[in-house]
Amino acid sequence: MRIDIVSLFPEFVAQCAAFGVVGRAGERGLLSLHGWNPRDYAQGNYRRVDDRPFGGGPGMVMLIEPLRDCLRAARAADPAPARVIYLSPQGARLTQDKVRELAQSERLILLCGRYEGVDERLLQAEVDEELSIGDYVLSGGELAAAVVVDAVARLREGVLNDAESAVQDSFEDGLLDCPHYTRPVEHPLGAVPEVLLSGNHALIARWRRQQSLGRTWLRRPDLLNEAALSKQDRRLLDEFKAQMAAADGAGAMPGPAEPADGEPAA
Repeated sequence: MRIDIVSLFPEFVAQCAAFGVVGRAGERGLLSLHGWNPRDYAQGNYRRVDDRPFGGGPGMVMLIEPLRDCLRAARAADPAPARVIYLSPQGARLTQDKVRELAQSERLILLCGRYEGVDERLLQAEVDEELSIGDYVLSGGELAAAVVVDAVARLREGVLNDAESAVQDSFEDGLLDCPHYTRPVEHPLGAVPEVLLSGNHALIARWRRQQSLGRTWLRRPDLLNEAALSKQDRRLLDEFKAQMAAADGAGAMPGPAEPADGEPAA
């Protein structure tokens, strides 16, 4: 897979992607990252890439021509068709479903804005979609691009040593992941749940599913409203809630906030 980064600081994204799983993907030839700096395509002695916004106001806006020429050079560097994505707080929220979709692509071009953003005409003409990693504003799109690279690359075949690692991640089935434990069995902070030591794979799978459902109910109840839960899932979740109530005794059972009016309860 090839990912091109169009940014005033392309080396920043490359450095973020040089370690861990994504770094190993590059070493194995499973991922190829290429940086492009629009300043290299700017004209004049100052290599200017921005100017003041029409209508007034603070900040600067990135110019059309350097970005357009840079994007054209990035596209021409490889004959494979490329999907151009602009990292923006105004874009659609990046989700695991979207990551899976992007991981099917052989080539992506990630456009990172700076300052007040990019001239809207360039976005309309050259960008296929906008993506946001959250409802907040960063100084530029580089951190968001690094997130996209990491999330997408780890889903490519052969990147993870154990493909099951990706399958069992949070959000893969619409739920949060279950708790995990390792050695030692006994520790001052607590003991490993006995079921995980039993060797009974059916019981372990059942416990993990129940914990995944329960953790989602406690921490992200909104996800349960969208998840396709089976009758068995609902029974497991009911058991989890009953266990929580029993453990809490006569006090109020900890749980998610009440659903908003008109919103179905989990």
